[in-house]
Amino acid sequence: MLDILLSHIQNKVELPEEQINQLPSFFTSKKLRKKQYLLQEGDICKCLSFVIKGLLKSYALDEKGNERINMFAFEGWWISDFNSFIHQEKAVLNIDAVEETEVLMITLEDYERMMLEIPVMDRYFRILYQNSLVTKDYRLMVSNSFTAEEKYMQFAQRSPEIIKRVPHNLIASYLGLAPETVSRIRKKWSLNT
Repeated sequence: MLDILLSHIQNKVELPEEQINQLPSFFTSKKLRKKQYLLQEGDICKCLSFVIKGLLKSYALDEKGNERINMFAFEGWWISDFNSFIHQEKAVLNIDAVEETEVLMITLEDYERMMLEIPVMDRYFRILYQNSLVTKDYRLMVSNSFTAEEKYMQFAQRSPEIIKRVPHNLIASYLGLAPETVSRIRKKWSLNT
């Protein structure tokens, strides 16, 4: 299980052998059934989670109870309600499994201890946070500037694996579109390919 995480880390920073051997002591594993919660709104996010296998979604519920998907996380992605995790405040997001999923979890205490004991991990997470900010800025620009079809096409090009694995109604929620709009775009797109 740790091989996927280790590969992800070493893709961004170099870990000496002795520090590689320390990694397992910081993490616990968990399996989730499809639709099982990893986190519910109002709870404290106790762990930062790395997806080993499967697919998760994070979302908030609007006033009508509709999901407004914030993020999808599949193999090799981290997920949490980061504000809740860092500040140990009530979560505003729900996180649940779209598929059967396995995650590695690290508590805030172990996260901070890992940063002290394996200083290169601080750089690893800094790189992740920088990439996350770039992605969020891009998503905001797309959301505010692109047509429905452009939003879908950009998403399909940047996230082809998610397009194949996620039902179109969840993609519609993520893109801020009606499911019928996504169905129409997908039909048009399949006719042109």
